[in-house]
Amino acid sequence: MTLETAHVGTHPHHRHGWWWKTLLSGFLLWVVTIIVTVATQNTNLVPTIILLGSFLVPFTVVLFVIERVTGTVSTLQLVTAFFVGGILGVLGASLLESDLRPGATLYLLVGFAEELVKGVLLVVVGWRVRPKTARQGALLGATVGAGFSAFESAGYAFNAAITTRGIDLASLLQTEVARAVLSPVGHVLWTAILGAVLFGVAHGRPRFRWTWQVLAAYVVVSVLHGLWDSNSTISTLLAFVLTGTPFSAAQNGYVPSSLAGIVTSLYIAGLAVVSVIGVAVLVGVLLHYRRQARRVAAQQGSAALGSWHAPAGPWSAPSEGAEQVWHRTPPPHAL
Repeated sequence: MTLETAHVGTHPHHRHGWWWKTLLSGFLLWVVTIIVTVATQNTNLVPTIILLGSFLVPFTVVLFVIERVTGTVSTLQLVTAFFVGGILGVLGASLLESDLRPGATLYLLVGFAEELVKGVLLVVVGWRVRPKTARQGALLGATVGAGFSAFESAGYAFNAAITTRGIDLASLLQTEVARAVLSPVGHVLWTAILGAVLFGVAHGRPRFRWTWQVLAAYVVVSVLHGLWDSNSTISTLLAFVLTGTPFSAAQNGYVPSSLAGIVTSLYIAGLAVVSVIGVAVLVGVLLHYRRQARRVAAQQGSAALGSWHAPAGPWSAPSEGAEQVWHRTPPPHAL
């Protein structure tokens, strides 16, 4: 009897540490570029600042995913999902949002539109991915969200830089820093949640399943997205209400200087609350589907043991009425 053992090697790209090395080196390059731009007053370097500042953190997320993803997902697929998914994402979201009108539900509608586009792209990217697990879905969702975040941040940085007085470098840098710090708990987090649920309900199956859980996840991440985007408006309204300041005190649409500090504090607190809720939802989803996968594996193992029968041969149990004879030493599992 010959036993063949399948040796499973380590994934060639699972060399942990490249993501933080890239983050550190990219940050240093960004700082050096800023210093050279200020020293030389060379406006040709402004696009470099925009690209480095907008893509550094999102691309670091992709490297983080590359070092942890398993199964049939290749590095080329992840990079393609980042760039192509990001471009198509911002284009699709722009088309869906073009007819939206300012109002109380604007940010909520934007959240539903952008998460729909990212969800469709995630389905396309992950259609043939094996195996489909919640963790795999969260990683792929983070990649699609990172691509969307990178291209969107580049657009915001460009708009912040271009003013009627010329290039506003300070505004550009402020926008890039804020979006870079917040990007992991923005688009990346929302699409990771949606991907975890989408892949989690399809665990053990070759194709996706459309269940109420997927719809619920889409609604949850869209609402969180809407709350995130509308946090500035919410924090401003809360500042007026909590201090008892009449809304008429607003000067040409701007918050009075006496409320500026309160608005900023409420804004930061609001972002923190939405971020904590999002992270808690993602962790809860991953734990839920991990426990579910373990239960399914345990049930399948029990069913397999229950249906096992000793093969016919020299160690097989004798049929009814036959004499039990051992021709050889029984195998180890029969001892």
